[in-house]
Amino acid sequence: MVFSCSASLAFAEKVVEHLKGIEELSDEDIHLGKLDIVRFKDNEFQPYFLESVRGATVYLIQSTIAPADNLMELLLCIDAAKRASASKVIVVTPYFGWARQDRKDKPRTSIGAKLVADLLTTAGAERVMTCDLHADQIQGFFDIPVDHLMASNLFLDVIQGLKLKNLAIASPDIGGSKRANFYASRLKKRGGTEPPIIICHKTRPRQNQIGSIKVIGDVEGADVVIVDDIIDTAGTLCKAADELKRMGASSVRACCTHAVLSDPAVQNIHESEIDEVYVTDTIAHPELENDPKIRVLSMTELFARMMAKVFLYEPISDEFFN
Repeated sequence: MVFSCSASLAFAEKVVEHLKGIEELSDEDIHLGKLDIVRFKDNEFQPYFLESVRGATVYLIQSTIAPADNLMELLLCIDAAKRASASKVIVVTPYFGWARQDRKDKPRTSIGAKLVADLLTTAGAERVMTCDLHADQIQGFFDIPVDHLMASNLFLDVIQGLKLKNLAIASPDIGGSKRANFYASRLKKRGGTEPPIIICHKTRPRQNQIGSIKVIGDVEGADVVIVDDIIDTAGTLCKAADELKRMGASSVRACCTHAVLSDPAVQNIHESEIDEVYVTDTIAHPELENDPKIRVLSMTELFARMMAKVFLYEPISDEFFN
């Protein structure tokens, strides 16, 4: 049985449509289950299932953005499903909030990603499916199975379809160099030549503020594709694109999985030198449907396939790379 919390209704509806088309599930009554959220005057809320989940494998779909309310709603739904005698509760969180808090990077601070992992497990989740965690090691914060999906195959298809003459893969910061190298090696494995890698080194005087960016690599005449996992304010991305164009890049595009897009991110993108930005629908942004620069790719088919394979106890490793 598939249910959606408030933040991911459109995503869940598309997942259910894909699940209906999977032949192995033809005997299952697949639909988006009815879940209601009662809200009180003081902003407290209480979820309850409008249909029986007794003995069912329950998939709960919810991205935790904006983090606090959506996470609490997800935790309460897990608890409600367990107390209603669900056989198993599997959390599908396309965007895992707090993933950027994966370590102590300053004294006397929390490790939010670990705390959220513990909360989900304590509430009763028995498995988690998510996409492009900010740091791979977050999988180890859980004591339950984690299926870590990747948007790279979608983006690799886009990059190949663009048929760029002088393709170069760029990372917007030093920490993303591993991701850039992964994309370059995958493009070579798909039968092309391995594109060069460009690194943008940034200084950040404070959170969500960029100081300066220095570009490392041969930029002149290159068709640059920046790869990253999250666009927040888009400050880093736009400043990197402007610097790449200033240094002679022919075009600059970006492929970023999670479109957080905190204000004024969309305005920053529209006013920057970047040509196109490709994101996924792990975070709902219906307002971007006809945006002139931002293209939204859907992860729903991949999540549906993974959910079906887990339900049917089929191997899933072939879904991660091609």
